[in-house]
Amino acid sequence: MAETDLKKIILALQQLAAGRSNATGTVTLATGAATTTVADPNCAAGTVPLLVPASANAATEVGNGTMYVSSVANGAFTISHANSATAGRLFLYALQG
Repeated sequence: MAETDLKKIILALQQLAAGRSNATGTVTLATGAATTTVADPNCAAGTVPLLVPASANAATEVGNGTMYVSSVANGAFTISHANSATAGRLFLYALQG
């Protein structure tokens, strides 16, 4: 649904100008699987998901060099990673584009 309240539209534009965005979130990599799909309505083809480790296990996953964004589509992106039983691989993400 499209926003029609002018005050809300102006506030959103002011927040964007200040560097804020609602195109952010968190994801924990799936255990026992080689991919994790993140559903986000702000994601579209051409979007660049930027991932930041938010736990020691997530930082280890990055350090291992085994994870990457393998696909981006309208409404979701997929992360390929090690098929591991390690829990708690928590990441913050921001969507650009």
